[in-house]
Amino acid sequence: MSLWFDSYREALTKEMENEVLKVALERFTRTYWNNRNKALRRLPYYNYYRKRVREVKTWSIAHIDELIKMVKENLEALGGTFYLANTAKDAAEYVAKVCSEHNAKLIVKSKSMVTEEISLNDVLISRGMEVVETDLGEWIIQLRSEKPSHIIYPAIHLTREEVAKTFSKVLGRELPSDPSILVRVAREKLREKFINADVGISGANVIAADTSTIFIIENEGNARFSTNAPPVHICVSGIEKVVPTVEDALLVSRVVTPNATGQLMPVYISLITGPSRTADIELKLTLGVHGPKELYLVLVDNGRSKMINDPDFREAAYCVKCGACLSDCPIYREVGGIVWSYKYIGGIGAIWTYFTHGLDKAAPLAFTCTTCGRCKAICPLEIDTPSMITKLRERLLRAGLVPQEVLTTIKNVKTVGNPFGITPFLSRW
Repeated sequence: MSLWFDSYREALTKEMENEVLKVALERFTRTYWNNRNKALRRLPYYNYYRKRVREVKTWSIAHIDELIKMVKENLEALGGTFYLANTAKDAAEYVAKVCSEHNAKLIVKSKSMVTEEISLNDVLISRGMEVVETDLGEWIIQLRSEKPSHIIYPAIHLTREEVAKTFSKVLGRELPSDPSILVRVAREKLREKFINADVGISGANVIAADTSTIFIIENEGNARFSTNAPPVHICVSGIEKVVPTVEDALLVSRVVTPNATGQLMPVYISLITGPSRTADIELKLTLGVHGPKELYLVLVDNGRSKMINDPDFREAAYCVKCGACLSDCPIYREVGGIVWSYKYIGGIGAIWTYFTHGLDKAAPLAFTCTTCGRCKAICPLEIDTPSMITKLRERLLRAGLVPQEVLTTIKNVKTVGNPFGITPFLSRW
């Protein structure tokens, strides 16, 4: 038997029996679909936007080296610092080095899947630094020592009742399961962290190469505090987030938002182009006014170049990380994203896991997907995840990373013509 898959299957079974998870996912699914459908009905040009974004991403991925060079040159011309990290370890060590050089004791972070991918928090904490997640969902799971269960909604596996229990335990006083009260508590606790932080770390939703402008899409406002209040801002992003122009980046923002949160536009889109600056005194340019004096942009490869150069999986690099595929996935709605993930979640997460963390980590995720095609149907860029899952399984088969049950099914089909191993009635005579 495949012991590696048996333990994973047991974890899946346990999640299917998790009553809190069932309630949380049912509430999420109903709300998400209502919001998304309302938003799309009010976007008459949505089909144009999404087709144009696919064109932009296709061109960008094909010219990624050229775009990275452009970002580097433009950022450095503005007084920023650029770093291209080949591996997850390289990226995390570089960020830790920058933080150490600035004697950082307290670091505030806005939500970033790339920092999750490179295990940045663990590295920084191991160096004696306090790291505080400031996105509400990320802060909740940080308090619970859990990992994100959704690429957009990290704590969506928890009901408001469970969040109230967590906050009550942390604060040492009983809190009601009223979202408005819980949010107010988070606001009070995190505000002091923003003010006292030595370094702010963010991800990026998209980066415009022609101006080296970092786009951050959010609703809460925490990313603005994290990237503006501390004296140093470090942005950590994947190389696939780079597109040619600011106009292209705005188009990506228009497509991400309704699919991620069911809104026409997010509350905030921050456009950050270099460190803060002024020339109000005799037109002499000076960096560091009310915003950060230093901006570091760390672009992470960590297997992305390999993905881009692989014709079977290049399309995965088009992903804009809107999370719509998860929100419509029948498997996700049953088991959530804590078990069905390594760092990245779900079907598309299996592909990303293969390139960022290896074939063995991707194996259980790939065999959980049913290849039903709903992810492709809802994806704004129509990424063909089911076909890529099939190709990934072929590679897993060659590597011997296949559950025994699957091998038995294949053998049955070949020998007796059905997956159950039952000898047809007529052949018994």
